Amino acid sequence: MSATTGRHAPETRHRILDAAEALFVEHGLEATSMRMITTQAGVNLAAVNYHFGSKDALIQEVFKRRLVELNRQRLAALDEVESRVASEGRTVKPSQVLEAFFGPALALASDTEHGGHTFMQLLGRTYTDPNAFVRQFLAEEYAETLSRFLSALYASLPGVPRDEILWRFHFMMGATSYAVSYT
Repeated sequence: MSATTGRHAPETRHRILDAAEALFVEHGLEATSMRMITTQAGVNLAAVNYHFGSKDALIQEVFKRRLVELNRQRLAALDEVESRVASEGRTVKPSQVLEAFFGPALALASDTEHGGHTFMQLLGRTYTDPNAFVRQFLAEEYAETLSRFLSALYASLPGVPRDEILWRFHFMMGATSYAVSYT
């Protein structure tokens, strides 16, 4: 049975994603070649093409495999805070909104066993190593989550101009990404 079909397909796919993620952190998206990825993963180019089709699709999948769960955890944390606070007849504090957003990311950054730390380094690198394709992709992936968190922040800070909240939030995202990407 080949490495790209049957029972080995999920293992091969994960090896490719893990290798790509680590190499993207080390060398950057542009400088990481498909040859480097296939060598690190112990697969041939056909396996990468079979599972992903292109380098751009591979890059997207490297981000998606962790962002989808990260955003799910963030939204679940916000739902829990909003539900608990509403049942107590209080309003959500800005610190609670920020904890729901940044808490799961910090937990992921501390995960050295399952690749969370490596992923957060890669995410941080996207702030310091601009790539228009990745920035557009990340903006689309984050759109719903960011909209929800910004709405919660706007509601928790009614006297603060929305533009100011937006810029402060983006600054916090960048600072957090920078901090975890170099640890």
